[in-house]
Amino acid sequence: MNHVVLTAVIVEAKPLRFTPAGLPALDVRLEAESQVQEAGQNRQVQVAIRAIALGAQAERLARQSLGSVLKFTGFLATPRNVKTVVFHIQEFQQD
Repeated sequence: MNHVVLTAVIVEAKPLRFTPAGLPALDVRLEAESQVQEAGQNRQVQVAIRAIALGAQAERLARQSLGSVLKFTGFLATPRNVKTVVFHIQEFQQD
């Protein structure tokens, strides 16, 4: 199952745009920092990831301020002809 839950900060947001199908789309960059357990040891981890929201979620997310900390739910995908992973935001809420 490809299901991701991430509490992160919005550090960059491009202007709201529309797909060729007419759906609102918002490209953002998220950053998160947390402590996790790995192999019985505490580990400090950081992640920066490109993300996209579509439809009503894009319109809602466009109203959030840079620096907002939110809990995001979605999935990971690799766009065609690109070798990077993009987090597709399906839902978000205040953390």
